[in-house]
Amino acid sequence: MPLKIAAKVPRGERGYFKERLEPQVDGDQVQLTGELNDEAKERFLAGAAALLFPIDWPEPFGLVMIEAMACGTPVIAFRRGSVPEVIDDGVTGFIVDEEAEAVEAVRQLGELDRHQVRSRFEQRFTAKQMAQQYFQHYARLRLPGALRDDSPAKYSPASGLTLVNEGSP
Repeated sequence: MPLKIAAKVPRGERGYFKERLEPQVDGDQVQLTGELNDEAKERFLAGAAALLFPIDWPEPFGLVMIEAMACGTPVIAFRRGSVPEVIDDGVTGFIVDEEAEAVEAVRQLGELDRHQVRSRFEQRFTAKQMAQQYFQHYARLRLPGALRDDSPAKYSPASGLTLVNEGSP
């Protein structure tokens, strides 16, 4: 299975790209598509076996993960930043800690149901669902004592769209 890379190379990283990455692009096993517009990105993601998201910094959200899941495409991502909050490990993709685990996750892609990936996207990340979650969170802040609660709000896949606080009644 070839590795297809769709990415914009930022001006400040072109030297690194030329020196370290470009020599790996052989046009057969490693293909560089470049930056894609929204329409092309949708086709690219929908046709992918998975999105590899080897992030190495505390990404605050990672919109491309959501875009992939909207297409039913699972995500293999490094455990950094928002990844554990976005990916339901074993359902919408795999969360990994190192390169060897990512390689193994590629082998396990057949265990995932692309319809379930899309379904989980619809449960959590459509504009309507996200707006409802924000509304629920802000409504919770209006409750007496809400601002004194020091525990962080978390999404619980087991409880659907409910925001829960550990230790709260």
